Amino acid sequence: MPAWEPGVAASCGWRAPPCSPPCSPLRLCIAPHPCTPPSSHQGNLTCRLPPRSFGFCRCVWVRTRGPSLPGEQVSLAAHESEGAAAQLGSSPEIDPRRPRCLLPESAQIPQISYASTAPDLSDNSRYDFFSRVVPSDTYQAQAMVDIVRALKWNYVSTVASEGSYGESGVEAFIQKSREDGGVCIAQSVKIPREPKAGEFDKIIRRLLETSNARAVIIFANEDDIRRVLEAARRANQTGHFFWMGSDSWGSKIAPVLHLEEVAEGAVTILPKRMSVRDRERIGQDSAYEQEGKVQFVIDAVYAMGHALHAMHRDLCPGRVGLCPRMDPVDGTQLLKYIRNVNFSGIAGNPVTFNENGDAPGRYDIYQYQLRNDSAEYKVIGSWTDHLHLRIERMHWPGSGQQLPRSICSLPCQPGERKKTVKGMPCCWHCEPCTGYQYQVDRYTCKTCPYDMRPTENRTACRPIPIIKLEWDSPWAVLPLFLAVVGIAATLFVVITFVRYNDTPIVKASGRELSYVLLAGIFLCYATTFLMIAEPDLGTCSLRRIFLGLGMSISYAALLTKTNRIYRIFEQGKRSVSAPRFISPASQLAITFSLISLQLLGICVWFVVDPSHSVVDFQDQRTLDPRFARGVLKCDISDLSLICLLGYSMLLMVTCTVYAIKTRGVPETFNEAKPIGFTMYTTCIVWLAFIPIFFGTSQSADKLYIQTTTLTVSVSLSASVSLGMLYMPKVYIILFHPEQNVPKRKRSLKAVVTAATMSNKFTQKGNFRPNGEAKSELCENLEAPALATKQTYVTYTNHAI
Repeated sequence: MPAWEPGVAASCGWRAPPCSPPCSPLRLCIAPHPCTPPSSHQGNLTCRLPPRSFGFCRCVWVRTRGPSLPGEQVSLAAHESEGAAAQLGSSPEIDPRRPRCLLPESAQIPQISYASTAPDLSDNSRYDFFSRVVPSDTYQAQAMVDIVRALKWNYVSTVASEGSYGESGVEAFIQKSREDGGVCIAQSVKIPREPKAGEFDKIIRRLLETSNARAVIIFANEDDIRRVLEAARRANQTGHFFWMGSDSWGSKIAPVLHLEEVAEGAVTILPKRMSVRDRERIGQDSAYEQEGKVQFVIDAVYAMGHALHAMHRDLCPGRVGLCPRMDPVDGTQLLKYIRNVNFSGIAGNPVTFNENGDAPGRYDIYQYQLRNDSAEYKVIGSWTDHLHLRIERMHWPGSGQQLPRSICSLPCQPGERKKTVKGMPCCWHCEPCTGYQYQVDRYTCKTCPYDMRPTENRTACRPIPIIKLEWDSPWAVLPLFLAVVGIAATLFVVITFVRYNDTPIVKASGRELSYVLLAGIFLCYATTFLMIAEPDLGTCSLRRIFLGLGMSISYAALLTKTNRIYRIFEQGKRSVSAPRFISPASQLAITFSLISLQLLGICVWFVVDPSHSVVDFQDQRTLDPRFARGVLKCDISDLSLICLLGYSMLLMVTCTVYAIKTRGVPETFNEAKPIGFTMYTTCIVWLAFIPIFFGTSQSADKLYIQTTTLTVSVSLSASVSLGMLYMPKVYIILFHPEQNVPKRKRSLKAVVTAATMSNKFTQKGNFRPNGEAKSELCENLEAPALATKQTYVTYTNHAI
């Protein structure tokens, strides 16, 4: 029979001394039973175990039925009265990752496994005498997590065969993924020990429930792996899943035979190993294929040999054979020597054990690739504490070297924040930052400062543009046109009146109040330029002063005029004596008194709230920040504007009341009726202004609409006064000078008597358009003049 002498003595640097009786060197013998050390003459064995032989005379027993069969067992036994001193074991037939002959803890016999990888065997509280030269599946799980992260996958499913290997492997993978973070488990499917018909099709359907999890981690035996691949092909999911197999898949052909297209791209992992050459003695006719675990078998034997040698050197120095301190061998002491071994293994890798008896994790990483109709496992990297992955050597079905995706949610676009799904940190919903929010980090949106708005991609804030009413704006064209024409017309009237200052028409108009009224009209037009000019301290101060002052001057003068006329005729009803305060000086005093109230209010306003310009970012803060604008304006709120114009409105309404009361004055008496028409029209203008101005307060063009409305209304009010009160006079002065002559003067007594007595006569004739009836007395007074020709009748200041 074949036998193998590994030469422990030579590798350890020492020679076996002669035994009495003689003993063979350390020899690997083939044993028919995996657990029980054979007797010295069992079957066709050739190893003799003499009693009380030298301590290094050991036999290593293995099964006789070929190394490819499951359940291989290697036992290192010392022929002593108490029995075995240590044990070398592989894996069980049912669960290939747990030792078949695991001794009870009470036995205190050290064990070294060359195939058991179950993570729970690292538990010193349960398996304190257990060691292994193969890496634990914990390292394998860590390596697989590192591969998943390197491939930028964060959403994977797991499939495990029922049993310690599959369940422990998946559990270790899940635990490592949680510790490292960044990887979530979509589905965790278990394959029963005895699957029913259609069970694997059900597994594929379940995996497809989370279709974004295209990567599938498999801890399963060969048969289960193959049946999963077959079910994926039946479901027409070839190329959809990307498999990652544990060392049970490794580089084996059986799981993927005739399933090459389904398995294409699969990434598998396998502990580093090498074939042992030139150290076997095999029959020439033997069809021998070396099993992959031979390297670890040799390393396990050498580890035990090194431990025994070190123990003998320390406990039996200079002695040949066993000394009393090693007879029997103390398992606890032997375990310490096993854990302290450190030598170069058969593959050149260091053989060591950590405090849990685990060997270092060293893995080769493969990918199953199809190239030119040939399939192969190609090494794409390795893992030894750290991952070394050559992604450029990887090839994926359908996408070549482009990495496929296995993620729960696509990355959020700039300007979107992640809202993670509870209990699933790799899954999230992308919520856009809305309104004036910008993206602070991946999970947070924050509102921009009040004077800023988000950028186009909402990753930062930028200043809100500041606007004002420009001179070339379409909104400024009409107000400026009216103002320029109005100022020119006002100056023309003033020049005309100054030139013809001593003519009857100018005198009859009340020169002093006329110039005051014209000054107010001029200021009304000039206010337009202040309203359009860029707001600053000076501009805002002038706006406060002149916006209401121009109208106050105009309506104060008109109010004084209408009040004078009203008092004259009201006084005439009671007596023929002239009323008080109707002289030009008195009229000016009354007018300036009314104006002074406006100036006093403005001064108080300046003291309470000094004028300044502001940028209003709320005025045009639209829902869409792209259209948001900051409005540069004076600090005049709508309420302040109402107060500013309120006094002028009060004068206007009072003047209108007096105009209504004096509507019965004879047509030929001074300006009562033109003033009345002026006030009626002005009221209509301002009644239209109020709803337009305040009804557009929420408009995006509020600045333009309100400024244009206000300036146009002020200009129209001034134009009405200028057109109805002064243009007819200018027309007669310039084009009909023959009518600008003194007429018959009547005393105040005669005028008042004629006006008051006319109310006592019955009305006759047609009604006037304004509802007034011309009395017989008035007709008799006007008859002589109308018989010759129609003339413009005036009453000089001396007469009235």
